[in-house]
This record gives sequence, structure tokens and C-alpha cells, in this order.
Amino acid sequence: MNRKAVYFLIFHIISFLAISQNIEELYKKADDYSKIFSSKYYYGARNVQSVNDSHLFTFETNTPKGKEYFVVDGIEQKSENIVDQQRLADSLAELLDKKVEPYNLPINQLRINNTQDSVFFNIEGEPYFMLKDNYSVQKNNRQRRGRDGYWGSVYQENSKERVVSPDGKQEAYISEGNVWVRELDSGKAKKLSNDGSPYEYYSSNIYWSPDSRKLVSCKYRPGGDRKLLLISSSPKDQLQPKTETYDYPKPGDALSVRRPVAFLLDENRAVQFDIPDVEQQYDLNNIKWYKDSDFFTFEFNKRGHQQYTVYGADVVSGKARPIVDEKASTFVYYSWLYRYWFEDSNELLWISERDGWRHLYLYDVMTGKVKKQVTKGDWIVKSVVNVDEKSRNVIFKGCGVDKNEDPYLEKYYMVNLDNGKLTALTPENGNHNVTFSKDYAYMFDIYSRTDLVPTNVVRSVKDGGKVIYKPELQPDVTDVLSAGWTMPEVFSAKGRDGVTDIWGMIIRPSNFDPSKQYPVIEYIYAGPHDSHVPKSFAIEHSFSALAELGFITVMIDGMGTANRSKAFHDVCWQDLKDGGFPDRIEWIKAAAKQYPEMNIDKVGIYGTSAGGQSAMGALLFHPEFYKVGVSSCACHDNRMDKIWWNEQWMGYPVGKHYEESSNMVNAHLLEGELMLILGELDNNVDPSSTLQVVDKLIEHDKEFEFVMLPGQRHTSGGKYGERKRRDFFVKHILKQDNPSWNKNDK
Repeated sequence: MNRKAVYFLIFHIISFLAISQNIEELYKKADDYSKIFSSKYYYGARNVQSVNDSHLFTFETNTPKGKEYFVVDGIEQKSENIVDQQRLADSLAELLDKKVEPYNLPINQLRINNTQDSVFFNIEGEPYFMLKDNYSVQKNNRQRRGRDGYWGSVYQENSKERVVSPDGKQEAYISEGNVWVRELDSGKAKKLSNDGSPYEYYSSNIYWSPDSRKLVSCKYRPGGDRKLLLISSSPKDQLQPKTETYDYPKPGDALSVRRPVAFLLDENRAVQFDIPDVEQQYDLNNIKWYKDSDFFTFEFNKRGHQQYTVYGADVVSGKARPIVDEKASTFVYYSWLYRYWFEDSNELLWISERDGWRHLYLYDVMTGKVKKQVTKGDWIVKSVVNVDEKSRNVIFKGCGVDKNEDPYLEKYYMVNLDNGKLTALTPENGNHNVTFSKDYAYMFDIYSRTDLVPTNVVRSVKDGGKVIYKPELQPDVTDVLSAGWTMPEVFSAKGRDGVTDIWGMIIRPSNFDPSKQYPVIEYIYAGPHDSHVPKSFAIEHSFSALAELGFITVMIDGMGTANRSKAFHDVCWQDLKDGGFPDRIEWIKAAAKQYPEMNIDKVGIYGTSAGGQSAMGALLFHPEFYKVGVSSCACHDNRMDKIWWNEQWMGYPVGKHYEESSNMVNAHLLEGELMLILGELDNNVDPSSTLQVVDKLIEHDKEFEFVMLPGQRHTSGGKYGERKRRDFFVKHILKQDNPSWNKNDK
């Protein structure tokens, strides 16, 4: 070998080693992101809680010492530590028989009582309390109600539970499909119905009237019985595989049918109600007796989610009439509906998008007429916080009221139902994270943006949100910035129509050099049920560490997501493959035009769940722009996924449009580099959705990577999945070799 060739070889060996070393260092920096940056963020309030009936607030924070706990009194203008943490650590050490660090206490959900003489907290999920006079710690033996069961379980409404009347003299129950009432004193039982059967029986959800002389049950016909069968290949408690079975209705499946029937005990008769399209129901629920006991209400969600009706049922006339009849040409987003039934007047407060924006309406219950539209404008009421019937004031969270600001920022307002006066309780340009006192007289407000460090204040609601106290200790990012952290950037650009502003955020690596170019990776979640780009300040987002490997990462809310106009949201209707991609692409192009350091020649994308569906969809339907994608636990075909989510956006009946949005049906379109990640025990999204995609990709001779995670449920893969994602982007976008993970350094 001549000298020139040797030099050439040595140069490339050195270059390879330098690149290899550099990428390993970057991986370590990504792994240590929390330690390097997040741990140095001090005095940011988290886990804020109001203290029972008082006007005190508590919060947990990170300080240079470690984790500390404070109580804030806005009226007395003071903040102080809740406990002497050294004394508490000593008590816990004795209780747990191990060393406990005073500023790393093994507790969570800390709270105090009104008199501040007792402190309550959890240790490993178990409740404890401490008496402040002597710092003695004891287990709290009061029974705690926990969540049980699977989220998607179908309740067949066939419980044997007995429902006691308001006056405590009778109990109602179901036996052999029929309604019975039993007198508690005498034990005398009476059968109220005779038409129940094993296949169409009366529901065990029984509702007594306030006067205890009437009750309502629904004639109930069970729907289909589709099950999700999962195989646990690697159970922890045995060698051999096991199976799991879950209720799992899918789009198009037959659903249960309910028909409300009122039983008038004094008259010994039943009243049935004629409900239009009762056989086409998605659900019939929220049965509620009116105060006079002659009238009850219920809600009817018609299959397809284009009509949602609140009925009033008169047991005297036997007639049911609409109070609210909400209709849409696309969808009524029933999960967002809000109702407040006034106790002292025949009124109902309701939320609707009928004028194109999400607003409050006040109804007359007796006439079914709108008394007034309470709020109005090109902005939305995101949620109602409190209704004060006496003052007629409503506190709500709104978005987009203040123009020339990010329309997703959450602010709090108060509106009077009678005069329509709107008061901005939190006027500052930021996202307001608010905790109210129990009486809604005071509020602890943390306001920030992704590009604005938080401010903590206490406000007086009765004084229109006036700041009455600003604690001396405020969030501090000095040490974070000193460590080289780069603050995210909020960015907006016009969408597909050239008119609508699309909002997102940009994250650069901490060693960012504006003279260099960085490939772009988008983290996507386009689930239409909400908007998803973070709006509050945080040192670390789910896609922050990825940027440390040499990328610029972005997240965008395109059309088809919620919290803007109804028209903006409607883009998703029967077309989930749209995913807002025309807007996302325009946004990224606009950002790259403004920031030439963004290299969009090879854009990567990744997401989980609905985001996983979109991540693969990006490669299938927009291969000219998205070149590399990682899709985790995705619903690749909406016919395979849970009924409620998919019929909400894709509609009913199931039709050709479901196939058009299917990654499985369109798998043959794959051009870019794809990785699929799947938990074998996913009981949220049927794993077969991904496996059918795998089958089609193989059928069409496509190259891809597939990672199956034994024992995992609905997940992006945890630490291992994150490594696989990083490796995939490093290999296919940066064109660098991954670190040798299997080497033995010992």
C-alpha cells in the first residue's frame, strides 16, 4: 500500500472514530436531558391545590436544595414552607426503616387541612398523615375508592343492586328482567312490569323521582358482543403464554337500545314514550328527574353523531319533547357538550357550535326555546368552570378572545347571564393554569407560554381577577440557560387556504449553530378531539431530547383539530388521512424560508396512537415531503379501532371513506423509510391493526422495520422504543451509524 493510500485510510478511520464518538456523546446528552436542564429549573409551582374551605393554596416545587413544599396565603400576603422537611424526613426514616433525604421525600399528593395542623400525603400509593405538633406519621386507614376494571368494559345493565328511594321507605330492583319495588318496613314486594325477558330486559339503572312515588328504568336490549383477544407471549408469572379478553365494539357494530319507561306507583301504571329514531341510537343516557317529580329529562345521541337531543318527558301526558335539538351536517362533538340545570329557575345552560364557534346558550326548559346566546364572537368557550346561580355569573375558560395572540392560549373569564358583561379574569398574554379556591373567590394563577417563563400570582375573583399577591419566589431559569438550554420558539404561518393561521413550535438543539443546517423531524398528534401543541412553559417536552442528536424538532396543530372554529375542526370529517398535512407542509416550508438552518430536503415524522396513524399516513399520502417515519401503536384502519372515537370522526355507517383513510389498504403506496412499533397487549388499539399493515407491506414487497414489544400495552415503547426511534432517524436522515449498543464495556 502506498503512502497516499495509507494517509487516506488513516484519515477515514479518524473521521469515523470522531463521528462515532460524537454521536455517542449526543445520545448521552439526549439521555441526560432531564439531569442537564430540567433539574436546574427552580421555583416552578406544580401540583397546586386549594386547601379545603380556606383561601390557602399549596404547591410543590424544585429548589436548589431539592423538592420543597409551600403554602400560599394571598390575603395575608405570605408564603412559607408547609413542614420542617428535616423533621418529616426523620419521622419517615423511622417509619420506613431506611434513610430518607429531607429534600427528596418519598411522598406525593401532599395536602393540608384548614387549620394547618395536619399534613396528608401518599407513599407508594398508600395514604398517610402527619400531626404537625409532634411530626408523628401514621397510616390513614380510611377506605379509599380506587378505579377498577377495563376502560372499555360494556356494562350490560343487569346488576342485582337495589336502589333505595329518596324517602328511604322503598327499594327498586330487577328480577328476571322486570322491575320490582319492595317496602323496606313490611318486606312486601310488588312487580311493576311483565314484559322483560332474558333478551330484552329492564335496566338496573333505576332513577327514583324526588317524591319517591315514581321511577324510571329503560327497556334494555343488549347490542353485539365483540371481544378483543390478546396473547401474552411472555407473562411474568409463568412460562407458557396466556390470553386476555376485553369488550371492544368497533365501528358499524350493533349497539344496545334503550327505551325509557316511567312507573307511577300510586296509579299502578307504566308510561312509555315515543322517541323518534330510537332504534338508531348511539346512546340514551343522563336521565334526571325534575324537581316537581312530574317531568324527567334524558339525552339521546343518534348514531352517526349528527344529532344530539335533550328530551323532556312528561309522565302525566306521556309525551316526550325536545328541549335542545343539536344538529350538524358533519358531527356534533358530544364529548364536549356541557349542561347545567338551574335549581332555582327553569333554565338550562348549554354549549353549542351552531354559529360556527363554541359558545354558551341559555334555554328555557319548559318551552325549549333559547332565551339568549350568552357568549358570541370568533373565539371559543373551552370549558365552564363554575355557575353561580345567585349572582348569575359564569366562570369559564376561553381561547382566542384577544386577537393578535396565539388563539390556543387558555384564559379565564366571567360572564353575567343577565347583562352579558364579560370580565377578563386573567388578561395577560399567556396560557393560564388556574386553581380556584373552593368558593371560587380566589385563584392561584400560573401564566406562561412555551417561550415565556411562568409567573405565579394569587387573584381575587370578586375584584375582576385583580392580582392581590405575587409570591417573592418566582420561577427561575438562570441555571438552565447557563447549561446551554435553548428556549422553544412559537411560530405561525398561513395554512392551505393562504388565510388561516396555523400555530406550532420549534425546538433547536442546545448546541445550535445558526450557520449549520439541521434536518427537521415533526412529532405529530392530530387526534381531532383536541389541539395538542404545548402552550405552557416547560424545560422538557416529549420531543426535546431528540433535537440533541442534531435535529430541529417541530409540533403543529393543523386543520382538523379542535379549539378553533367549527369549520377548522370539520376538516377531519370522514377524512382522517388528511391529518392537517396540507397545513403542516405549508407551515414547515414557511419556517424553513424564514430560518435557512432548517433543512427540509428529508423531513422525518413520528407519532403514537392517532399520531402513529398519521405518521405512517404522511409517508403514504405525502411521500414528496415526508421521507422517514416511525409509527407506534397506531390505528392504521379506522374499521379496526374502538367504536366511539372512530364513528365520532368517520361517521356512520361505515363506508368507502373508511378504506380511503386506511394505511392498511394504502400500504402499497409506501416509498419512504418506515418503522412500526407495537405493544403485543395493546388493549386500547387492536394490535391486529398494525399486524394487518405488516401483512400488506410484506404482500407488496415493501421494506420496513417492525418492533414488537412483548408484555407492553398502548405505548410508544418506553426507553427501548425511544432508542429505536432515535436510531432510525440517525441512520436514515443523518446517514450515521448508530452506537454499538451490544458492546460489553466491562
